Amino acid sequence: MTRRPDDEWSVIGHHREMSSDAEISSLSSTLAELHQRVTALAEGALASGDEDMAQELIAVERSLGGALRRLRRFSKGSGR
Repeated sequence: MTRRPDDEWSVIGHHREMSSDAEISSLSSTLAELHQRVTALAEGALASGDEDMAQELIAVERSLGGALRRLRRFSKGSGR
């Protein structure tokens, strides 16, 4: 069965009734939690001497941090 784009939004944008401000806030909170979890994994990998894993996780951490900063900046800059 082929999914239509509308179906995808019903799964991804399951908060359709939320305002944009609330949705951005929710995304920011979720992303912040994910960022913290990846940071903890990276620190654990460093502590155990798994440098390859630590380097990859640090790269992911940086990307998540950048995305989080952009969401927060957008939220603040747009008067939200």
